[in-house]
Formats: sequence, C-alpha cells, structure tokens
Amino acid sequence: MLTALRYYWITAKGYRLRPWRSPYIRWRLETFFGGPAADAATAGAFLGLLWRERSRLRRFLRWVAQRQAAQRRPSPRESRP
Repeated sequence: MLTALRYYWITAKGYRLRPWRSPYIRWRLETFFGGPAADAATAGAFLGLLWRERSRLRRFLRWVAQRQAAQRRPSPRESRP
C-alpha cells in the first residue's frame, strides 16, 4: 500500500486531485493497457479502469517496489574494501 501511495505521489505531481487529467499517468495507462485506457478522460472511467485492472496494477507495484529496493542496495563493487 505504501508503495502504491509513493508511486502515485511521484507520478501525479500537479494532478494529485485529478489524476485522470495527468498527461504522464494517461500515457502510462495507454502504454500499459493499450488504446482504450487513453479514453479514460473522466473520473468514473479512470476509476473503473483501475478497479477492473487492480490485480495487474498490484503486480506492477510489486515490481516497482523490487526495482526501488534493488536501486537502494549497494553494488558489489561498492562493498569491496
């Protein structure tokens, strides 16, 4: 849940109260789900898409958390004396 909120906070900058209007989020949805996601220009359509695809979004957020953890981990070269 914290990963989802953190990701949302970063990606919805400037559109936090209206995420369906964010050009970045609309582009990501279109890339992730295909063309019909770009048509989610209303709050109802946007929230309906998120609800319908919640399992895929959950998997995506798990992947985001793994990538963030990997970025925080020191590389093998940095841990050598």
